[in-house]
Amino acid sequence: MNIIPKKPILARKHQSDAALKNPPRPERRAHTAIVHGITLEDDYAWLRADNWQEVLRDPLALPADIRTHIEAENAYADAILKPTKALQKQLLKEMRDRMEDEDTDPPLPDGPFVYYERYRQNGQHELTCRTSRNGGPETILLDGDAKAKGKAFFDMGAADHSPDHSMLAWSVDDKGSELYNIRLRQIYVANGREKLRDLSDVIEETDGTAIWSADSTAFYYVWVDAGHRPARIFRHVVGTPQSADVLIFEEHDPGLFIHLRKLQAGRFALISVHDHDSSRCHLIDLHQADAPVRLIEKRREGVRYDVEHRGDQLYLRTNDSGASDFRIAVAPLSAPGKENWVDYIAHKPGRMIVTGTVFEDYLVRMEREDGLPRIVITDATSGAEHSIAFPEEAYSLSLDVGHEYATHTLRFTYSSMSTPRETYDYNMQSRARTLVKRQVVPSGHDPKDYVTRRLHARAPDGEMIPVSIVYRADRVAGSASPLLLYGYGAYGHAIPAAFSTSCLSLVDRGFVYAIAHIRGGTDKGWHWYEDGKLAHKPNSFGDFIAVARHLISEGYTAPGRIVAHGGSAGGMLMGAVANLAPELFAAIIADVPFVDVLNTMLDAKLPLTPPEWLEWGNPLADPTAFACIAAYSPYDNIKAQNYPAILALSGLCDPRVTYWEPTKWVAKLRERMTGGGPILLKTNMDAGHGGASGRFDALEEKAIDYAFAISRAMPPE
Repeated sequence: MNIIPKKPILARKHQSDAALKNPPRPERRAHTAIVHGITLEDDYAWLRADNWQEVLRDPLALPADIRTHIEAENAYADAILKPTKALQKQLLKEMRDRMEDEDTDPPLPDGPFVYYERYRQNGQHELTCRTSRNGGPETILLDGDAKAKGKAFFDMGAADHSPDHSMLAWSVDDKGSELYNIRLRQIYVANGREKLRDLSDVIEETDGTAIWSADSTAFYYVWVDAGHRPARIFRHVVGTPQSADVLIFEEHDPGLFIHLRKLQAGRFALISVHDHDSSRCHLIDLHQADAPVRLIEKRREGVRYDVEHRGDQLYLRTNDSGASDFRIAVAPLSAPGKENWVDYIAHKPGRMIVTGTVFEDYLVRMEREDGLPRIVITDATSGAEHSIAFPEEAYSLSLDVGHEYATHTLRFTYSSMSTPRETYDYNMQSRARTLVKRQVVPSGHDPKDYVTRRLHARAPDGEMIPVSIVYRADRVAGSASPLLLYGYGAYGHAIPAAFSTSCLSLVDRGFVYAIAHIRGGTDKGWHWYEDGKLAHKPNSFGDFIAVARHLISEGYTAPGRIVAHGGSAGGMLMGAVANLAPELFAAIIADVPFVDVLNTMLDAKLPLTPPEWLEWGNPLADPTAFACIAAYSPYDNIKAQNYPAILALSGLCDPRVTYWEPTKWVAKLRERMTGGGPILLKTNMDAGHGGASGRFDALEEKAIDYAFAISRAMPPE
């Protein structure tokens, strides 16, 4: 196996002195606001376009003065990063060489067909395909490459076939603003071959979801309002205009989101109305167009539940009755209220039930204990249980429940930080496990060349923080290696210790790659989330810093050799640790960073602000929440100190972390810092929160990140 040279290919100088001395300096325009008697000053508030809602729908609507500044930032970043261009190209080639050029997902059966996605050679976007279950010619139902032609951004939201297999509802966002248009394609047979016909139906400004009625004549979708909030559910009859669609559900509270999904048994769709603290659910009968939407149980503060259906019962995963790590209850379909919820899987503290589904004969749940996941299968008749787990110190499991309800086959995927993804079909009756697909790394990969470990770092308050790491087996123990430390720590999201072909470009150069499973996620149960939100949010920052120091003390790295990496809410983490412990880091990569926390949470007109108050606190109504956020908000706590080199990445059409947050942050960092840097901002003018949409275009952005990391943690001699 070829080992990548550990010295990066870089120009001898990072950048010219002239370039360093002349970064963009946006005009400072005085702006003040008084909240709870405290005066807030924000000289860069003007970078927030008053017409931001229009910009999401038409990026060309961005005011000229703001566009000029952002383009100057892009030009400056390109100039500073120019010495890494050769390294970027090398990294991009390595990453592409690890990807199968022609790649096909394992087919999922549904009735007479199997459905799957695949990539053609050099294709950027998926093809949605099917064949007969008994074999036969392939039908390409949707060609993502063809639909994306000529578009700077193209993201497929969904491609859902109708129950009678005669229609395809597909959705696309072509700006990065997460506003999807749904279109319809008819599938018919002529001269013994399947043919396709596009219908005139176009449903605009949705979240991309389409749930078909049982008779395949209509579908349900979620409409997104002018404030970018999923607010209403409509029923669209095939062949009619959007103006004729029937409103079947509406949520007026701006602090709540709605989500729509089809239950596995196929009879119902589920409407989930939720915030970060509570939920309520409603059923749509997909067999009866005129059936009223049916409430399962009203929303109660602090109570979350979700639902699956089997026969005459509902199965509910809930934290009700003190089940902080969730239990599974059953209730009769005819009377599903809380008073009839009976334990099916009792609550066990420390064992978090993450998700699950119900098949005709089995209940399947994913749970996590001691930071590691497992799959548990319960026989619905006998109640007998067995589990699927793996022996590595750290690994990732995920479920792909497929289209069918009356099946004994469960599909799941497994990987670790050193083991490529393996997809299995598991017979829940015989317990036989069949390998369906193993991820191929065309340029070569031997898991024995790498070591995956699970460590624990002690936080300042004594909590033990899990850390997943991977490094080359030939690494010299105790050597202070360059290290990339990734963190997120918000919304209860646990970060899986999964395989990544991209990070091998760091590891093969001598990096240790580490994931800090900090509070704010649910890696150690629901309390792990609650201990990293609201007034406890600073725990997330302290945990990340504690992990960095632990990795130093254990001899994996050294101060000034760590590159910190996080995105979105993890970008807030990056901004906070840059303020709190800049001396630890050689560099910080902040993808779409949520760094202007106080100002954003004070702006109730922004699409995510009211629902986010339960995550961060409501500084408008609560002076204590105001003081807490003001004490850690990265933008408001920039100090007169040295900062490490920082690369911030942004998307102009991002509805989640608006472009002006990183733009303002970078400007204020340059204004206040006394040394260090450079501070760079790259804004994708054609994308949103997820960055570039094509699979290879996304690698180009990753190559920029990693070239920046290598150049800072492994400077040339």
